[in-house]
Amino acid sequence: MKKLIMAGASLAVIPALLLAGCSQDAATQDQEPKTKENAEVSSDEQAASSPEPAPQPNYQAIEPSEAARPLESHYTETQLAEMPTTEAHGDDTERSVPLGQTLEKGTEDETDGPLQKNRIVSFYGHPDSTTMGILGEYSPEELMEKLKDQTKAYSELDPERPAIPAIELIATVAQRNPGEDGLYMHATADEDMERYAKLAEENDALLILDVQLGRDNIMNQVKSLEKYLKLPYVHLAIDTEFHVKEGQVPGEDLGHVDGENVQEAIEYVSNLASENGLPDKAVIVHQFADIIISNKEAIQPTENVEVVLNNDGHGIAALKRSGYHQLVHNQPIQYGGFKVFYQKDEPVMTPEEVLELDPAPAFVNYQ
Repeated sequence: MKKLIMAGASLAVIPALLLAGCSQDAATQDQEPKTKENAEVSSDEQAASSPEPAPQPNYQAIEPSEAARPLESHYTETQLAEMPTTEAHGDDTERSVPLGQTLEKGTEDETDGPLQKNRIVSFYGHPDSTTMGILGEYSPEELMEKLKDQTKAYSELDPERPAIPAIELIATVAQRNPGEDGLYMHATADEDMERYAKLAEENDALLILDVQLGRDNIMNQVKSLEKYLKLPYVHLAIDTEFHVKEGQVPGEDLGHVDGENVQEAIEYVSNLASENGLPDKAVIVHQFADIIISNKEAIQPTENVEVVLNNDGHGIAALKRSGYHQLVHNQPIQYGGFKVFYQKDEPVMTPEEVLELDPAPAFVNYQ
């Protein structure tokens, strides 16, 4: 259960030389004539030693129309002047990066992941619940049609960074009763996981599996999803607010995670990608209050994983902007994400308003 954005606690060569060890005569003395057989062996050896081609992503961005124009043309001088003020709420009003830039100031992306050249737009929820997000409100086919329409709206506004549609499926659901194992969570049925994995694959979309933890730890949850994370189009999200300790109940008590535990999951996904020849992955970290994640500086991207800090929570648009400024702008990791609630936001921010944020969200999810 998402809550209104909360004001958190105050924020914190030596060059290599190639040496010839023998004379030219000595180097050539024992050379054999280059026969056709030798040439073939040499060719085979060379092919075997050549690096393998990088894994190719299997998603397709929604291309903008020919009439789409770059982001800057959609904003008036007044909008550009007022945006930082409404977002900062008394903090520094100067933009940290140019309008439209998604990479946060002082960070870089060493991956070939989807956020290098694209934005991700996702629909969040669970197929068995209409209250947990849009995913439960429509059939898979209707959902995908609406998702593509919403995704295209972002491609039209930022044609230089066309958006990729994604399904964010809650893979482990936090609950108020302890269940048989006492972990206050239950796993989504494999049948549902496979159905939405197939839906994503058939529509060149991404599948993001979201874990809500309960009293379980992050690594148990992530390892339980390994067979799905080995699919080239499947990525991970961690819902930090639902991780509670002994004596607490998710949804009633505000959860907490340590950044080092989040980083352990990121490293695990990174190794999974590199060891299995998978395209680079994204890990989404949900947060709506500063006190939910401690040791946040431990959370870092890797050569195989892009990291998104997604500003969560529903409520008044001005407070949502302020929350994004506090949690993303002021505490940069790599990319920013922003959640929009169709039913609970006041008002529902338009794609134009979302892209005014500093930095522009690389990940936008709708619940």
